[in-house]
Amino acid sequence: MKDEECESVFSAMYSRHDRYIKGTTHLGLWYPKGTGIETVVYAGSDHAGDYVDRKSTSGICTFVGCCLTSWFSKKQTALAISTTKAEYVSAEKACQQALWMKQALINNDVRLNDVPIMCDNKGMIDLSKNPVQHSRTKHIEIRHHFLLDNVQKGHISIEKVPSVSNIAETLTKPLKRESFNYLRLGLGMMEHIP
Repeated sequence: MKDEECESVFSAMYSRHDRYIKGTTHLGLWYPKGTGIETVVYAGSDHAGDYVDRKSTSGICTFVGCCLTSWFSKKQTALAISTTKAEYVSAEKACQQALWMKQALINNDVRLNDVPIMCDNKGMIDLSKNPVQHSRTKHIEIRHHFLLDNVQKGHISIEKVPSVSNIAETLTKPLKRESFNYLRLGLGMMEHIP
């Protein structure tokens, strides 16, 4: 891609972002009183979503009670050769976030059992529970078996969520307006009424 073409693409992208921000200044995150401490993490990815280097993007959203407490979206460092691998990398990052949140709550004398990680990829869920049942798992790097270890120890659990309800999808790929608005509500974004 030539420099002029890149500049045009980035200009269009920032223009869309500016319009979105200007059009949503009336929205904010809602943190009601008396929210519980149940912690849940949503994880998602877009397999080979970057059109230049074909790397995937991970998206993670962490909730304590009904309140969004942390989120991130980051391009994965390695090229994922399957959707399962891309989702597994995202779930491993979600596991790190869940364990950090669990420890932060323990430091405040709040104990949780396992922290569920909500994911929409059945292959990844099956792999996180039993890697032996899959004949082609060597492409999953050893460091990602950290997830399996924490599932087996009962620190986290991996649960299925339909793709249309996976809140982390807002951080990984472009969505249709209706889907995006629905998932944005799930993040706790509400209209500010003075």
